[in-house]
Amino acid sequence: DVQLVESGGGSVQAGGSLRLSCAVSGYTDCNYAMSWYRQAPGKEREPVALIFANPGRTEYADSVAGRFTVSRDNAKNTVYLQMNSLKPEDTAMYYCAAELRGNWRNPANYMFWGQGTQVTVYP
Repeated sequence: DVQLVESGGGSVQAGGSLRLSCAVSGYTDCNYAMSWYRQAPGKEREPVALIFANPGRTEYADSVAGRFTVSRDNAKNTVYLQMNSLKPEDTAMYYCAAELRGNWRNPANYMFWGQGTQVTVYP
């Protein structure tokens, strides 16, 4: 089975940075797209970023474009989300997701999810 384990969350003041990691296991190769999602209390889960397998093309939600960068290290089976210039509205539980089948902006199109890592941004 595919397993996803997020790490790297924490608390930071507005304007600060964090780097999230998603360790992936269970795939026999690196030919899979990965996404980051987030969910704030009382809100729906929303897409943040997508990275394709090869050559690693990326897409971002408008709310994070220019501040967040998604990347992957296939040798380590790990996907990263570098978050800069954080804002209080970025506060949420962040999840990685895999096995995309359809539009990446629909959470129903993913087969596997991690348990999430909390990001809190103080004013």
